[in-house]
Amino acid sequence: MSNTKASGADIVDWRPEDTQFWETTGKKIAYRNLWISVPALLCGFAVWGMWGIITVQMLNLGFPFTQAELFTLTAIAGISGATMRIPASFLIRLAGGRNTIFLTTAMLLAPAIGTGVVLQHPDWPLWTFQLMALWSGVGGGNFASSMSNISTFFPKRLQGTGLGLNAGLGNFGVTTMQIVIPLVMTVGLFGDFGGVSTQLVKDSGWIFGKIVAGTPTWIQNAGFAWVVSLVPLSILCWFGMNNLKTVSPNTGSSLVAFAKITYLYTLAFVPAIFMLYLYLPKPTGLGLLSMWVAIPLDVILALGMMKLAAFGEMKEGVKKQFAIFSNKHTWSLTALYIVTFGSFIGFSMALPLAITVIFGYQHVPDAAGVLQHTLKNPNAPSALTYAWMGPFIGAAVRPLGGWISDKLGGSIVTQVISVVMAVASVWVGYVMMQAYGSATPEQYFPMFLGLFMVLFFASGIGNGSTFRTIGVIFDRTQAGPVLGWTSAIAAYGAFIAPVVIGAQIKAGTPQYAMYGFAIFYAVCLVLNWWFYLRSGSEIKNP
Repeated sequence: MSNTKASGADIVDWRPEDTQFWETTGKKIAYRNLWISVPALLCGFAVWGMWGIITVQMLNLGFPFTQAELFTLTAIAGISGATMRIPASFLIRLAGGRNTIFLTTAMLLAPAIGTGVVLQHPDWPLWTFQLMALWSGVGGGNFASSMSNISTFFPKRLQGTGLGLNAGLGNFGVTTMQIVIPLVMTVGLFGDFGGVSTQLVKDSGWIFGKIVAGTPTWIQNAGFAWVVSLVPLSILCWFGMNNLKTVSPNTGSSLVAFAKITYLYTLAFVPAIFMLYLYLPKPTGLGLLSMWVAIPLDVILALGMMKLAAFGEMKEGVKKQFAIFSNKHTWSLTALYIVTFGSFIGFSMALPLAITVIFGYQHVPDAAGVLQHTLKNPNAPSALTYAWMGPFIGAAVRPLGGWISDKLGGSIVTQVISVVMAVASVWVGYVMMQAYGSATPEQYFPMFLGLFMVLFFASGIGNGSTFRTIGVIFDRTQAGPVLGWTSAIAAYGAFIAPVVIGAQIKAGTPQYAMYGFAIFYAVCLVLNWWFYLRSGSEIKNP
């Protein structure tokens, strides 16, 4: 057997499609890298998504910011995380898997500690909190590099399983964060070192019930708590993971690789900051652009900066990665991944808002017969009690989606879930319309929640099937960047879904948001059939 190791973590000989090599050598190495990758990715999702919970608690603690100002924090984290995925999808080839996953995991310590510090100072200006939300985007970016990396370790026949496990278990970071953060805020985890508590001004809650006003709360633990897992995880990444020289032949020394990663990640902040300045309302920004202009502008600027700023050996590496854009399948699969992951992350962010606004109030006409939505509903379901269920289901079934797709073929699975999602979206829109016109909206809540669970289940299965298709259609050098790119564009769902649903609720027509999503799913259903399932298609999958 040829020598697999070259120098410690670097592997020169890597042939996962060779069955004998896979069984004797490859399998053990691939799964070791996978099992270290999963908790690192989980922490990335948690740090990226934590502002959704932190802002709710900032309101409950009486921080001196309006709801609109607090919304900018979740928007900034969402946009930043999606933008960071664009360079992250290119990092594995340029810097190596072990180097990239170690450094990007260790980088999470900065926003985790920084967030813990600023949350102890409610009197600090809004921009200090916005800076930490921006920095938390590193956690969102890590998904693209993590998936690019794991795809290189597994043979094509196991791509669905390997990627499904990495992404599915990693996606549990959303649920983990929604459960852990409200819990750690109730205890002084770090004694005097962790700072003092403040008292809740309003009732808060977590998945097991209400936390009453007046309870001492250590909101800073929302950031500090992740340090406990990030330090040992970073060490584990460094000593347990590998760089595949077949995928990343010219990484240079570890320090050179770290410099490339830091340089490209820093570049991603520039377009994100510029675009947010043009998009966000005053006083934070100029409020000039609509979301539909801002997001494409952000993507184009991020890609342009990468191309212009790459130098030396990196220039050639980036050029090779950009080859994915001349392949039409990159674009068709990007649309299909928006259906699946875009829906998963978007609905994860939007569901608490939808539950609170639609079911938290009684919708009764005034004397003139105009519907009012201001009277509190005494029988309202709590968003914090139910919102975690959807992301939990979506993450739990993702490995199942990969496994089924390995058996049946990715595109047939994507087709079935697209039908399910289109039907469920129309149905949930109809239920939202009924609830938003009712004095007792809670009677529609079981149906609403059930349909959203169907959407999460289908999107989770589809996450696995789409990634399986990418692994089949693209060769080993291009599959990683395509995985990263599609996940980057779909991550904008974290921003789009809450904004679209929120705007339609404000307009009094929440059903239109869901009908719009259903139309998009139907278009992608035709796209999937045309490219991968019809009898004359160029690539039949299955």
